[in-house]
Amino acid sequence: MKYGGANIAPLRLRQGRPHTGGTGRQPLRGRLTALVGILLIAFSAREAVSAVSPLLGPISQDLHLDAVATGILGMLPTAGFAVMGFLTLPLLRRIQLEHLLLVSILLTTCGQVGRALGWNIPAFLVFTMIAMLGIGLVNVVIPPLLMRYFPDKTGILAALHVTLLGLSTAVAAQSAIPLGNLYGWRFSIGIWAAFSVIAAMPWLILLTAKRTVDHSKTSASNDRLSPPMSAIKPWGSSIGWGAALIFAGCSSNTFAALTWLPVVLIDRGMNQETAGSMLALYSILALPVGLIVPLVVTRMPRPLPVAILFVVAFAIGYGGIIFAPPASGAVWVATAGLGQGAYSYAFTMINKRTRTQTGSGVLSGFSQGVGYSLASIGPLVFGLLHHPGDGWLPSFGMLGAWLLVLWVGAIMINKPRVLEDASRGTGMH
Repeated sequence: MKYGGANIAPLRLRQGRPHTGGTGRQPLRGRLTALVGILLIAFSAREAVSAVSPLLGPISQDLHLDAVATGILGMLPTAGFAVMGFLTLPLLRRIQLEHLLLVSILLTTCGQVGRALGWNIPAFLVFTMIAMLGIGLVNVVIPPLLMRYFPDKTGILAALHVTLLGLSTAVAAQSAIPLGNLYGWRFSIGIWAAFSVIAAMPWLILLTAKRTVDHSKTSASNDRLSPPMSAIKPWGSSIGWGAALIFAGCSSNTFAALTWLPVVLIDRGMNQETAGSMLALYSILALPVGLIVPLVVTRMPRPLPVAILFVVAFAIGYGGIIFAPPASGAVWVATAGLGQGAYSYAFTMINKRTRTQTGSGVLSGFSQGVGYSLASIGPLVFGLLHHPGDGWLPSFGMLGAWLLVLWVGAIMINKPRVLEDASRGTGMH
């Protein structure tokens, strides 16, 4: 097969034991274009989420956002991710992964440009939802895409992917206020669409030049040993529900912070620019954990202790944000930021607890669809629970309950086995 300028044989997935991110040696030659495309997608996939909350002040002045509209805005990322989690499963049966990726880029780009031009609250929210649907599609498609192109390197590429997600989140958050001051909030939130366009280029090259895998050949070759998609039932396995609860627990916490952290810190006495920098600090802490966690988790048959560390980090960080003097805010924001490693943990467990591209796609869609559906209420309820003078205690108490959900999910998925095997039974395994 000719691919990316080199002749390579289709990569075949190993059978017989849980996939662990592999140490098997496969040549990277011929897969470099796909590698570049995956990394660019990772860098462009989160700016749309974190670029808005530092600018809620000026956006609210123009569009008159109230607490309810802000809460709805905060729940749109998880709602969009959930919708695409459910829709991607039937789409995977009919559409090539690379084509789905290009659709996701189109949605993200149109959404970011549209909301930058948004003339009122409904338009702003609708275009935000479109962008989130695009990002949600990326979230689901990336694990099986890694399994397709890099079954021998899923651990390191999961680490790179999650690290670049964290980097893009932090860059957008840190740049939001300076760009807004120079050019206005519309430019500040719209400029990131350019990165989505750039991320499409490698995939257009692969498909247009016919150097990508042909769906009728490679999908059959890479997934020849896979069971039919209909035979894999994540809803009947503790693997599926455990992964879903991890996504629900970590996402409810992360997206509530991405929406409300600057507001909480400003309420506690920080100025707007410093609060924006704290959001960037929170976001950038996803970088070290995102790089390390997949490499550790893929080597542990039972990685529950890693998940517990993230639960504890979130809890300690929240305690400091609520009760410690505002001058020490950076310490507690950083501690809570380390808890974001739970997302990297969940992302890595998808391919750790599946053996095949089909299994990876099914588990990815189910766990993210259910998980983000549950988590979507987090940012909205966080805002609704707050009343002047309560010190945000009810809001953070709600996030604490979601941390218990995360813990339970990690226990459920801890046992070393794969979804394809668990689906052969009839009960929860």
